[in-house]
Amino acid sequence: MDWPACTDEYEKLIIRMSTPRVVIDNIVCPTATLVKVDSARRHSILLDAVQVLTDLNLLIKKAYISSDGRWFMDVFHVIDQNGNKLKDDSVLKYIEQSLGSIHNGRIDGSNGLTALELTGTDRVGLLSEVFAVLADLQCDVVEAKVWTHNGRIASLIYVRGCNSGSTIEDCQKINGIEVRLRNVLKGDNDIRSAKTSVSMEVMHTERRLHQMMFTDRDFERTPILKFNSDAPIVTIQNWAEKGYSVVNIQCKDRIKLLFDVVCNLTDMEYIVFHATINTRSDQAYLEFYIRHKDGNPISSEPERQRVIQCLKAAVERRASEGVRLELCTEDRRGLLAEVTRTFRENGLNVTRAEVSTMGNMVANVFYVTDAIGNPADPKIIESVRHKIGLSNLEVKELPLICHRQKAEGDDQAFGVGGAVLISICNLLRRNLYNMGLIKSCS
Repeated sequence: MDWPACTDEYEKLIIRMSTPRVVIDNIVCPTATLVKVDSARRHSILLDAVQVLTDLNLLIKKAYISSDGRWFMDVFHVIDQNGNKLKDDSVLKYIEQSLGSIHNGRIDGSNGLTALELTGTDRVGLLSEVFAVLADLQCDVVEAKVWTHNGRIASLIYVRGCNSGSTIEDCQKINGIEVRLRNVLKGDNDIRSAKTSVSMEVMHTERRLHQMMFTDRDFERTPILKFNSDAPIVTIQNWAEKGYSVVNIQCKDRIKLLFDVVCNLTDMEYIVFHATINTRSDQAYLEFYIRHKDGNPISSEPERQRVIQCLKAAVERRASEGVRLELCTEDRRGLLAEVTRTFRENGLNVTRAEVSTMGNMVANVFYVTDAIGNPADPKIIESVRHKIGLSNLEVKELPLICHRQKAEGDDQAFGVGGAVLISICNLLRRNLYNMGLIKSCS
């Protein structure tokens, strides 16, 4: 490492100690790429590490996490969405560089855009009204993510002025946007809890959505009707001898699951000291040994129930309900308002949405149900596609998560480098076993 001339030896030592060491290996395991990170421990560093992997839409098949004392060590088994190991050198280099810099904290820029934050009561056609207001106010939607859960909606929308093509900085216009959108969110029955805000700060969109829904207390609300039967199972027990609360989660596996859980534990100010994550078939099994940042385990039954509620909500928010529709077409002013109005006029409710633009093209994803949350009628879907354009709006299945069966020799080393990493992983698992944190070290 090249050091500035003014850097003294003490500063160099601190930098070396705080900079994570990253090892990426494609030899040890025949079915997954191993990513190992060890570094000095600080609050949220686990979340930052998981964020690097999930932002690339990688699936974490297994993970072993240990962070007692002032050091933490994580081992992740990752695959791509097709179930393959990571082979692209540019991706591997990006992961190594990104994980190696997480001691600085991870931030995401808004690229000079204005961020609109919206929360309120969900209803059919609400998103259509929001986009119609933005079009009327001469705001171009560049990116947006919309989540709904338990009858609530949270949305983070990045906009720019139609004429200026950049951040909206006029205070009077910003105030006008907030007032108009708040009136839309209030409707007739959400006078108190509907909220809008405008931000110029950098943020990670999905982490911010979790924070918005947590603040909105979506975990305390009861949905009107839910046809999804894949509800997560969350249990919490205290291990008094070691001073941990042990959290177990069993649910359907999906991309970004670990991020969603760790994000909420971090925002609730709990620290993960040890964890094991395993997937079998399409099921995920997550076990966390946690304490509050004050050093104490969960201390009361109301606190335990609240953590259970929050973790269930964290898993469910991104769980997709409804038919997945992908819109890919040339961008034009008012396109989103037009498309979502068509959904509303045909009784379709948008349960989740991801809007993105690249150049003069849009690539949007919508998940839609009928008005009460049941699967949409295929005939209505086809009618909507004809109105918007069959070639522009397509029905797509959810991306399949491939879980390869454990091959013979899965944990056998291939070469000296493989043997070294196998020893590291075995050492970690043996330490967890000796501490009584896992049932087997095999």
